[in-house]
Amino acid sequence: MKVVHVEAGRHLYGGALQVVFLLEGLQARGIESVLVCPPGAEVGRRARELGIDVREIPLRGDHDLPFILRLVRLLRRERPDILHLHSRRGADTLGGIVGRLAGVPTVLSRRVDNPEPRWLVAVKYRLYDRVITISEAIRQVLLEEGVRPEKAVCVHSAVDTVRYAPQKHSHALQDALGLSGGGPVIGMIAQLIPRKGHQALLDAAPQVLAAHPQAHFVLFGRGPLHQEIEQAIRARNLQDSVLMAGFRDDLPVLLPELDIVVHPAEMEGLGVSLLQAAACGVPVVASRAGGIPEAVDDSHSGYLVPPGDTKALATAINTLLADASLRQAMAGNARALAMQRFSCAAMVSGNLHEYQRLQAR
Repeated sequence: MKVVHVEAGRHLYGGALQVVFLLEGLQARGIESVLVCPPGAEVGRRARELGIDVREIPLRGDHDLPFILRLVRLLRRERPDILHLHSRRGADTLGGIVGRLAGVPTVLSRRVDNPEPRWLVAVKYRLYDRVITISEAIRQVLLEEGVRPEKAVCVHSAVDTVRYAPQKHSHALQDALGLSGGGPVIGMIAQLIPRKGHQALLDAAPQVLAAHPQAHFVLFGRGPLHQEIEQAIRARNLQDSVLMAGFRDDLPVLLPELDIVVHPAEMEGLGVSLLQAAACGVPVVASRAGGIPEAVDDSHSGYLVPPGDTKALATAINTLLADASLRQAMAGNARALAMQRFSCAAMVSGNLHEYQRLQAR
């Protein structure tokens, strides 16, 4: 079997990282893959390291109509059994059109839970033979918008439980980020975009610091709200307690050193950072939004709070910070959850099963 994968993301996190896991797992099972990505994309570099055939094709968004011709030509040369579209930014709709023109069974991965107009759903999702959602919550959004149940299936995202593990690294946070003082460290790992809820965490921070003055908050990630979040930190006089750490490629070393991971997102398909935290044995406080309840077992591996409820957010953080034995118990539960529900092997098997169903049909 040969599968052509299309991933438009340039940075290696979120969906692009899942594509790498899938390519590696399919390769181990004897499936031939070809990756289509923009020139210079990190996902292409990692795929080449795995020995995957990579084709760099410019993709400039939803209106890049020449992309249709470029991808049709590639499919006619490669003659794949399956076309798998992994991202938006033009790859989904334009790629679906290409699949129809080339007569190749087409799979779309959907990683976000934001609703789309029903008229658009009625037209767009006819292009795909299968839609694979990364959470049951996203699948339910599609069903409510009119996608047929047999077309949409849930295959959870995966986390590398070998790379992300509860291995403590002495002084890692101090050496990498300059944190000192011995106080608890609360991390948030997310793109700096509105729906991730950074403002909610900053609003809750004073209540946490009132109970735990030595606590530190570390915001990992980059995005368009960087300057706005910096201004909010200064406006609340939190400069001594909140650190913006940017994007880190040493996260597997730093994450196990955190006491809590917080994720107050307003919308979330599933949350890869939550899976990484679970694999590292770090309890989570997160919003009860989108697919997050599938990644966090409330009162078992962490706490879920209503989106935007800063008082509940602060209370949950303070509860965990005040009880080391509770954090330790939740840490073990979180690691077990990651191993059982979000392994790379399960994710690869789920995708491959859908390829085989389409090929047989």
